[in-house]
Amino acid sequence: MSEEPTTVEADGITASYEETETERLLTFRRDGRTAAVAQNVEGYAMLKVRPTADGDELERYYGFDMALDHAAELLGVSPNSLPVPDPASDMGM
Repeated sequence: MSEEPTTVEADGITASYEETETERLLTFRRDGRTAAVAQNVEGYAMLKVRPTADGDELERYYGFDMALDHAAELLGVSPNSLPVPDPASDMGM
């Protein structure tokens, strides 16, 4: 059930959202740095923050805001500067 990624950009940050067979995946890129937030495809599990889309899990969060805070920290930006594609806006529990 893979779908074409949705991509948005703002303030030098690119955010891509896609659904694979097993995960909902939101990946951020900025100046060579990456951060990813993943959730199971059913959308009910905790969010996993990773340094890359296929990297090892760094931390798990119930709330989307907390996962975005960690992703922003990995990129060295404010969480408010992260663009979030519309399909990803309901991630979290």
